[in-house]
Amino acid sequence: MDIVYIRDLRVDTIIGIFDWEREVRQTVSLDLEMASDIRRAAETDDIEYALNYKAVAKRLIAFIEQNHFLLVERLAEEVANIVLTEFNVPWLRLRLSKPGALRGAFDVGLIIERGAKP
Repeated sequence: MDIVYIRDLRVDTIIGIFDWEREVRQTVSLDLEMASDIRRAAETDDIEYALNYKAVAKRLIAFIEQNHFLLVERLAEEVANIVLTEFNVPWLRLRLSKPGALRGAFDVGLIIERGAKP
């Protein structure tokens, strides 16, 4: 399987468990690797047969901006579910981070891998 990726998609949202985090928007960063067979798109040069990464990014930006989360774990699962179900992706790896969330560290976050449910 081929991989279509989006790297460092930055979105502002309300995320965190502390009172101050519930009042200010913070930036989260997403790296997505999505399984996709690109051969038909390559043969036809037709976007209809490609995983449209712009559509994926626009959908995720809208979702993340419009919702509030306590934990990065919840946000990661929601993002994975959207990509798997709405874009017919059979597998993904998602790295989700909160830049500047921990003093002394560039960022903190998590990496998950998920597959479509049969």
